[in-house]
Amino acid sequence: MRQVRADEYAEFAAARTGHLYRSACLLTAGDTHLAEDLVQETLGRLYVRWGRVSRADNPAAYAQTVLTRAFLTHRRRRSSGERAVDVVPERAGAGADVPLRLTLVEALGRLPAKDRAVLVLRYWEDRSVEETARAMNASSAAVRTRCVRALGRLRELLGEDIGEYARP
Repeated sequence: MRQVRADEYAEFAAARTGHLYRSACLLTAGDTHLAEDLVQETLGRLYVRWGRVSRADNPAAYAQTVLTRAFLTHRRRRSSGERAVDVVPERAGAGADVPLRLTLVEALGRLPAKDRAVLVLRYWEDRSVEETARAMNASSAAVRTRCVRALGRLRELLGEDIGEYARP
């Protein structure tokens, strides 16, 4: 029985790691080292509770919630202000709009952690307000308010010139 659960977990982890990593990169505003740490922490927490997680309606959403809460917990720590200095440039995929992506990641990085989390969950993960509220351990009204304010701050950071990055 334990081997079956371990195999199920390994299959789930292999299938979701890439998605969790991309979400973590957005949450951390491009800090790939921290993103890797958060994914590892998330997978560790899932492994410990895999019996319960595997019976959940949507284990992928559960994993995303664990990732978001791990990120928010990390941001609350005093030592979370440390950043790696030797950052390897990310390679762009075929057809990727690199200037727009870099501008958006930089602007996300300038937002507070909770604002970043709400934008990633609502617009990158395409979650509902209620799902986002559960993941962030907040009320639906708080998520709606934070979302509106975070989008406003993002617009201020990006300014009117964002259209120049979106041109083909």
